[in-house]
Amino acid sequence: MTILLLLTSTLLSSYFHPWGVVNAQSFTIRNITLSIEPSTDVTRDTNVTLRCQALVSISGQAVLSREYTIYKDSNVVYTKTSSTPEDLLYLLPEARVFNTGKYKCTVKIESREMSSDVKKLTVTGLSKPVLHLNKGVVIEGEEVTARCTAPGETGSIFFYFFKDSKEFQDKHTSSNQAEIKLHFSSVGVHKIHCSYTVLVTPESFKSEDSNNVTVSVKELPITAVLEIGPQYKIYEGDQLDISCSISNLLHNSESFHLYLSQGDSLLSSGNKTTTLKHVMVAKAIDPGEFECKLEIGNIVKVATKILSVTELFSAPTITISPAEVFQREIMKITCRCERYASERLTKEDVTYTLDPPQSSLNPGGNGVFSGRALHFEFNYTCVAEAKGIKKHSEALTVRPKVYVSVPRISVDGRAVLGKPFKILCQSDIGSLPINYTLFKDYKPLSTTSIKLSSQQAIFTVTITKPEEINKFMCEAKNSHREGGLSKNLITAVIEPLSDPTVTVLPSLENLYEGGYLDLLCSIRGTPPVTFKWYREGREQPLSTTTSNQNYTKHNIPLLSKESSGRYYCEAFNHANNVRSDNVDIVVQLAQWKKGVIVGFCLLVVSVLVVLCVLCFRSKRGKREAAAELSV
Repeated sequence: MTILLLLTSTLLSSYFHPWGVVNAQSFTIRNITLSIEPSTDVTRDTNVTLRCQALVSISGQAVLSREYTIYKDSNVVYTKTSSTPEDLLYLLPEARVFNTGKYKCTVKIESREMSSDVKKLTVTGLSKPVLHLNKGVVIEGEEVTARCTAPGETGSIFFYFFKDSKEFQDKHTSSNQAEIKLHFSSVGVHKIHCSYTVLVTPESFKSEDSNNVTVSVKELPITAVLEIGPQYKIYEGDQLDISCSISNLLHNSESFHLYLSQGDSLLSSGNKTTTLKHVMVAKAIDPGEFECKLEIGNIVKVATKILSVTELFSAPTITISPAEVFQREIMKITCRCERYASERLTKEDVTYTLDPPQSSLNPGGNGVFSGRALHFEFNYTCVAEAKGIKKHSEALTVRPKVYVSVPRISVDGRAVLGKPFKILCQSDIGSLPINYTLFKDYKPLSTTSIKLSSQQAIFTVTITKPEEINKFMCEAKNSHREGGLSKNLITAVIEPLSDPTVTVLPSLENLYEGGYLDLLCSIRGTPPVTFKWYREGREQPLSTTTSNQNYTKHNIPLLSKESSGRYYCEAFNHANNVRSDNVDIVVQLAQWKKGVIVGFCLLVVSVLVVLCVLCFRSKRGKREAAAELSV
């Protein structure tokens, strides 16, 4: 039991304590230091040493096994296991640019590991490249081997080759030299040099240029020969005999190819054929440059000729008269060639046709066609032909215009007497632009031109009498073509309201309680009219009525004293609104009430008289009695 407790205590102590245990001895890695000697910035060919120093504290005399790892740019470049406390030395003899990078040292003892800080080594300076060619004098097309060497350099290297100071090829390799094959297709002296770049991610280092090597290229005696007949002045329609051949072909020549072309068109080609022939008709519109091309391996020989072909006649022009034509109107199309070779043909030798041939126009002479214009758009092309040569004019698009129809005249909105209103004039069909003119009593008032289908011909006018509305008409014209006058304008004319008058029935002096009241509002103007009755002191109308008559009535069937007040009416139509003057309504007492009041008054007077008489008699009697007593 005691042994178990001691073992458990030891395990817990090794787990929680930061020190390791080796053969019952404890240790700790205190620090790892990486240094670069003689400096972190050196030139090429410097002997560089990377020193990794591990500071380890240990109890007792135990021997520790240390595993050293050197990293360059996060990649392992060197490992070593040592049981001594001596520093690890990683040597870079005669350092090169490729050795440039970020270095780190890691030391591992048992399960514990520690790394140093990162140190960057920079190596500058590249060796001058050396260029070597296996030949200095060659015949065009002959192969040359070029080798570019970067003495002493290592790593990932890109080599660049230059011909006459222009880069023409590159090659990537992991060695310090690259070899390529060159072919020279141009005769003369050429200068070749090379350079290289060492790639050290993420940077790159470029070398200086190598030595220049001169190559002399001699011409191969083989040539391409291009012949075109006839040699004299060539006209359209003449037959051309074209020959493409090889001159000074050597018997030991490797396979070759011949190509005969005109502009972008390949006329003929052949393998191991010494001569190509082609026959064609000369045309002025075709490209006049012919090429005979010979390919022997990497060698290309070219012969070119520019051929001038005289036109027999120019491309025809097509015109139409009149310039603006309407549907089903007689029109004439004329085809003409402005130029022709008088030494080869006359004007009468050129014939003209229309394309498409199913056009409805009839020929009326050489190059003249006439007929009626169609109802729809149509394209015409003129074809001129002489001595087997055909030429087409540009397409002429005929868009027949549409006669303008008799316009319709209407009012845009409402016509109100004495106020400006708008008149709309519009034709259902007709080619734009269309000129619209407004007339009154057959006298023109105004003209407007409509050029877009979204526009409208609108005229603003004012009338003072209703009968004036029927005197307006409008006219439409397009391209000096009349569409006729419209009908007279027929529409309702709204007369503004005026002279509102309120009539009281019965008369004002005959308004009694218990009676009735009719208020009559009459106006002048165009119905329908909306009438509203108001009593002063109230915002809401007493009644609202819309009538096709010029008057309305408001009735109070049973009058009372509360019916007294000031009344007025308002009237509205599509032109305006008006208000009448106020009418004072005073409701008198009923007749029977007046009789009761008079009778009551008479009764009161009678009672007062009786009382006075009685009072008088009473006083006289008292005086008489007193007199008698005194006697």
